[in-house]
Formats: sequence, structure tokens, C-alpha cells
Amino acid sequence: MHTNNWAVLVCTSRFWFNYRHMANTLSLYRTVKRLGIPDERIILMLADDMACNARNKYPAQVFNNENHILNLYGDNVEVDYRGYEVTVENFLRVLTGRHETSVPRSKRLLSDEGSHILLYMTGHGGDEFLKFQDSEELQSHDLADAVKQMKEKRRFKELLIMVDTCQASTLFSQLHSPGVLAIGSSMKGENSYSHHLDSDVGVSVVDRFTFYTLAFFERLNMYDNASLSRMDIYQRYLKEVPVTNFFGSVMKTIHTDSAYRSRSNKKIEEAKSNMSLDESISDSDSDDEDQFNNLTAEKYLWYSVGPLWSAILSNANTSESIDTLVCYGLLLMLPLLIFSTWLSK
Repeated sequence: MHTNNWAVLVCTSRFWFNYRHMANTLSLYRTVKRLGIPDERIILMLADDMACNARNKYPAQVFNNENHILNLYGDNVEVDYRGYEVTVENFLRVLTGRHETSVPRSKRLLSDEGSHILLYMTGHGGDEFLKFQDSEELQSHDLADAVKQMKEKRRFKELLIMVDTCQASTLFSQLHSPGVLAIGSSMKGENSYSHHLDSDVGVSVVDRFTFYTLAFFERLNMYDNASLSRMDIYQRYLKEVPVTNFFGSVMKTIHTDSAYRSRSNKKIEEAKSNMSLDESISDSDSDDEDQFNNLTAEKYLWYSVGPLWSAILSNANTSESIDTLVCYGLLLMLPLLIFSTWLSK
């Protein structure tokens, strides 16, 4: 059992028809307190006070079930941020610890590098955003940046983010910090729905995702080691799946010839070139005299320089120094210069 646990519980919605969002948050608040997290380690943010709303048939009370047995807004509720104090700015300041000096310790998240933090948010959202007070939005990159700062400032060891809103999972799209777990009530393009309506109150009193989360925790106490898993979304038996199926890889090796010519390859190529040269010489012996009589100036240049060029290439393949190749290049340029001078006269 961890002894350094914290919770940040946020209801971002205003107005009476969002009653269920306040009930969601107060339900989680009651659960984490029952499981051992004290009030001094819980930051509770409620954007509106449904308990004192004029349309509430049960003044100063909030329920998450139509039997009205459990009053979530009892005597032991300590709200740290209420009403218009619940803003994107204050929320990010709580996470990152960048408070004004006048903010009391009771409104600060005083976690450290060994802390386990639960961050729960509920309200109205969309693709990569969560609405605050129906007037501003928390973007996915804002949340990711705050979590990154928390990690850099060693404000947590592990962070669990739970979001109950439409398209909740899109709020995690920019998260890349280690030690962060995230779970949402809906995927991109999906809505998050309420669970049931209380006819006396006149509105829905709890959301489905939070309702079933509470149903699971109600069977536990602070010493239980229960866990949750979804076997239906992965068909293989998990104990037979090696972690390296996802975190490791073996590169496929393709054997090819050497990218660079070795000494032995050079010798083979030299032998092939010598053989082809000997064959060409033997085939052309009978026609040498006729060909010499029909030489033009260009052909004469090739016959004169060709053997020299072949010798240069042969030596270049066996030479160990680039200086030798440069010398041969200069020697080749000399007859070309003489020939070009002769043509210009």
C-alpha cells in the first residue's frame, strides 16, 4: 500500500443540467477518502454549486442515485477551488506548482518524486479539448506540457489520468512523459453518456463510466490488491505474450555482395580485362593495316592514347596512393594539350 498518494478531482461544468458532472466528482472524492487518501492530499475543484441551486429539490444535498440514500455533499467535504476559481490557468498552476505566493498550502499539490497521483476530470469535451466553465478550453497539448513539467520537476512517480467526457481519449494524444497512465470514457468520435435519470431532481445524476468505476471500488477497502483488465480486447492469453512482441524487434538480414571492391576482386577484374584485350588484339591483327590507312585524326588520337589509358586504369586498381593516380592523369593531359595545340594551327 502506497503512503504518498494524491488526488486532483476536477468538475469543469456549470449550470443545472450538468448536475451529473458534480456528482461524478463528489463520488470519486468520497471513494478516495474512504480508501485512505486524506483531505490534505486531495485537491477538489467544483465549477458550480449544485447543492445550493434554486432548482434543487434537496437543498444542500447531491446524490448519484435515485434512492437518495447517500448524500455526497455531506459535512466532511472540503472544496479547494469553487465556482469561477475553476479555470484552465488555476488547473495548470495546481499541476505544475507555479502558484502566486498568496495561495495557501491547502490549495497546492505538494507532491514529490515518490508520489502516486490520481487526476480525474469530468465535463464536456471534444477532439483534443475539455471545456471549462463553458467559456474556455483545455487543449491536449496544454495537458501534455503540464505533465511534462511535472515530470521534469519530479512531482510524481506515477500519474493516472481518468477523463469522463466525450472523445476523452483524444485528450491524451500529446502525452509522451514516462510514468503516465491514461484512461478515458470514449474514443475519438464517440460520446460519453449518462447512466440514469432521477425524476425528482429532473436531470441525470451520474455518467456511465464513473458509475461502473464506483461500483468496482465500492467492493474494495484500502488493503485490497484487486486489479482491472480487459481480456475481450486482446484475444491471446496475456501470460503467453512476451513483452518483446511490442518493445523489441529482430532486424531481417539480407546478405549482399561487398559494397567495396576487395583486392581479390580487383585481380579477377584485371585478369578478365587482359583476356578481353588479348582476344581483341588477335582478332584485329589481320585488319591493322587497312584500319591504319583509314585513320582520321580522332581515331589516331584514340589508338595513341588508348593503351596508355588502359595502363593507367590497371595501375589505379593496384595503386595504394592517390598521388600516383594524379601523376598518371597529368601524363594523360600532356598529349591532349599537344594535339589541341596542333589542331589550332
